[in-house]
Amino acid sequence: MWIVILFVLAILVFLEVIRELHCFQVTEYVVESDKLTQVGRELCVLFLSDLHNHVYGKENEKLRKAIVEAHPDLILIGGDMLVGKNGKTWTPALEFVKSLPKICPVYYANGNHEQRMKEKPENYDASYEEYKKQLQLAGVHFLENETVHLDKLNLTGLEIPLTGYQRMKKGNVEFQEIVQRIGEKEGEEFQILLAHNPCYMDLYKAWGADLILSGHLHGGVARIPGVLGVITPGFQLFPKYSGDIYREGEQTIVVCKGLGTHTVNIRFLNPAELVVLHLQGKPCAKEENPV
Repeated sequence: MWIVILFVLAILVFLEVIRELHCFQVTEYVVESDKLTQVGRELCVLFLSDLHNHVYGKENEKLRKAIVEAHPDLILIGGDMLVGKNGKTWTPALEFVKSLPKICPVYYANGNHEQRMKEKPENYDASYEEYKKQLQLAGVHFLENETVHLDKLNLTGLEIPLTGYQRMKKGNVEFQEIVQRIGEKEGEEFQILLAHNPCYMDLYKAWGADLILSGHLHGGVARIPGVLGVITPGFQLFPKYSGDIYREGEQTIVVCKGLGTHTVNIRFLNPAELVVLHLQGKPCAKEENPV
């Protein structure tokens, strides 16, 4: 009897894994800050991460349709849209991302897959520089340890040292390395930081970003519902920031569960997601009626 039950459960788990590898959901979060009041209106910011060449429908038409229907003011990409391995093409990622500037402005910060292709081109057949060039010609703005000043917003893209991406253990990244790469936080405008790897969240918070956007961990591959992700692609157990919104003091952290997989092609109770952020000024507190 127990063998039959276990067999049925195994089949159900297998079917759910297959389903989740072929579907995605739209996850919406509201981000409030006093600093956003000066923007004057709500901003819809769409956040994409970790597509890894995945395709939803012919030429990613299902994914693009969901993006259009969100009516974003800004599209932010958190990296790993391609797969940085020999024998892998970046064409699916390229063709999809190329179509996005027709919707609204697009800013792209690299993940470890793009970064290692850029920093160690001799190890890869595919050219990161050609990938970047074609996307720039299509209107995509790359943020490689750079900051851009938008209307009442500052947006920074961070690349940590490649040694910060380790299997089985957390790498060693120092706060001063982050400052050397992107400088000190400037101004009093609302600051968004695109930082691919959430394992160094304490450093990003110390830098002073108001909104930190990360990915990389694919939601923890499998999730314990209502609790956390189980394991990272680098085989670290129960990461603190695996995929959700986290409000800590005046700072907000959003970790995307990603849109694709690589190497470990599994998702369980962990749907791929497209993140839609509604950036709003904080509502004024209502005055109490006098007695």
